Amino acid sequence: MTERPMLDPDLADAARHLLLTCRISSAQDPLRYRAVLRGRRELTDFFRAELGWGLHIHDVSGVVRLHKRRDDVPGDRGPRLQRRTGRGDLAPAQVLVLAALVCEQLWRRPRISLRELLQSVAQVCAAEAGTGRLPAFRIVAAEGVGKRQAQAAREDIVDAIKLLQADGEISVDADLDRAVTDENAEVFITADRDSLANKFASLSPTLLALGNRPIDQHVAALTAVSLPDTEPDAVVQRQASVEGRRLTALRRVVDDPAADPGDDPNPVGYLATSTGRERALNVASSLGLVTTVRRDWWEVVDPTGTASDADFPQGRKTERQGALALLSHLPYHDAIEISADEILTLFDEVRQDMPRWAAGYAERLPALVRAAATELVTVGLLRQTGEDRWQILPGVHLWRIRVRQGQAGPEGRHRATSGDDNPATGGQENQP
Repeated sequence: MTERPMLDPDLADAARHLLLTCRISSAQDPLRYRAVLRGRRELTDFFRAELGWGLHIHDVSGVVRLHKRRDDVPGDRGPRLQRRTGRGDLAPAQVLVLAALVCEQLWRRPRISLRELLQSVAQVCAAEAGTGRLPAFRIVAAEGVGKRQAQAAREDIVDAIKLLQADGEISVDADLDRAVTDENAEVFITADRDSLANKFASLSPTLLALGNRPIDQHVAALTAVSLPDTEPDAVVQRQASVEGRRLTALRRVVDDPAADPGDDPNPVGYLATSTGRERALNVASSLGLVTTVRRDWWEVVDPTGTASDADFPQGRKTERQGALALLSHLPYHDAIEISADEILTLFDEVRQDMPRWAAGYAERLPALVRAAATELVTVGLLRQTGEDRWQILPGVHLWRIRVRQGQAGPEGRHRATSGDDNPATGGQENQP
């Protein structure tokens, strides 16, 4: 690369953190917040010029927000349910809708009890449920509503409140989990209007008239920077322009685990040109990302783990081991797609050699097949094309997997005399 770095190395950590969370708070992360303040102009210019994203620093509330806009929004990411242990699942649509309704109520009443909030949201949903625009939300067991259904509704709104609490938008004065089962629990929720106003970055849904637009145009409308840019012709023109192609390609490089240079409206993709390749590599390097480039594929990793919450290939859980076993086979598969039955056959062969591996899945190997394939989809090595079929992506050729079978240790008080059949990743290489 011939160009100088676009970003001061002292700002790279904060920039990577913003790529993952889109938010830095002075209360929760004072070191990164101070780093952003010191380099506010450089960071703002970098995100705007290279990625077309706005960085906003709200001095009063002490919050930095990166507003990421993408026409090709990834479908496997988003807010995750807050759980006390482990990584929560992606929040379902109902929880996200309820989070928006909670924000609406808190904008009107910045301090409200959970009981009042439940009643207000239930009334809004009841008024709109007949139109299909809002889900049914019934919090009281009554005629036609069972106790389990009412409790599930309470769990959903508690999950929505936890999402807002984790983002620092609101504060709660008591245990929310107890409120799920105890209808008489006294919980008060407090919000700051400035924080709520800063949370949303799209144009007004009322001005966009989303109700009159086809669903497949909603993303383009919500990510547009101005009202004229939301028109279908303007969207197509923007995406096909050199600038639009550049932004799409660079956003994929910094925001996705992999990028396909051929996925471009132009016969010659932006990343396939010398100018585009040089600029993308410079942007990635400025952020501290490591890029492995093939003619047909880009693999991007963050050695620090700051820009992504994916920890592949680390970990010893059975699903991760299954994903690595599958990955070791994919470069030699004789087709561009692989089916669940073919993966199942592969795992059966592994278990014949190591009978004690995946013992917990012995009676339900199809579940392990789906879990292992999902791991590889997440890191951009497979793409799901059907219910039980996956396309093998070129990135699989960048990996070399070595599997080590556990050996028996020396006999002693805490050592077994038989070998351990569980496979462990003896090492993996990411090779160009």
